[in-house]
Amino acid sequence: MPLVKADIETDTRPVAPAVDGLPQLIAQLASPVAAERRAAVRAAEARDDGIAPLCARIAEETAPSVREAIMAALIRRRSPVVVAALLSLLRSEQPPLRNAALEGLAEMPDEVGPHIVGLLRDPDSDVRIFAANLLHVLPHPQAATWLMTALSDDHPNVCAAAIDGLAEIGGEDALPVLATVAERFPGDSFIAFAVQVATQRIGRC
Repeated sequence: MPLVKADIETDTRPVAPAVDGLPQLIAQLASPVAAERRAAVRAAEARDDGIAPLCARIAEETAPSVREAIMAALIRRRSPVVVAALLSLLRSEQPPLRNAALEGLAEMPDEVGPHIVGLLRDPDSDVRIFAANLLHVLPHPQAATWLMTALSDDHPNVCAAAIDGLAEIGGEDALPVLATVAERFPGDSFIAFAVQVATQRIGRC
């Protein structure tokens, strides 16, 4: 689920000088000047106490170039705190923000792994769908196994997302589980078609 990149802002206003204190840095992250916010992102990444402000800022940032700078910094400074912040963005009503979070989480397989089971059990079906979408691109040895677990979900859209993922990364051990999904949704032509496509792709591997 790629992040759609917008044109980089061209702001000719002078950039404020670098700041040393954390309160000043947090204030600069909220500057009306995008170039100043990008400078603050670089400064925040360089300090241990600057990661939490970046986690807080990404949910509010509207400029694509600044958001990308924040995400790049968070990926480089990956940690359980960063993962928790990005996971919370999966509930955002803004698709670009959700996509950015998924893209960032996909770069942190070891840190994301402990959260997958909880995501697949989330009461919000949209979150479960996003979790299946994430597993599709997560370079983790358990990704396909987790997708097979998602096939037991009662929501057809969650199952559809898991089927799509298994079509890309699933092995022959997924074939019996895929067959049971089609049986559970006998009147759903989309599920039947998705299972057929996934089965054919896995069979060719």
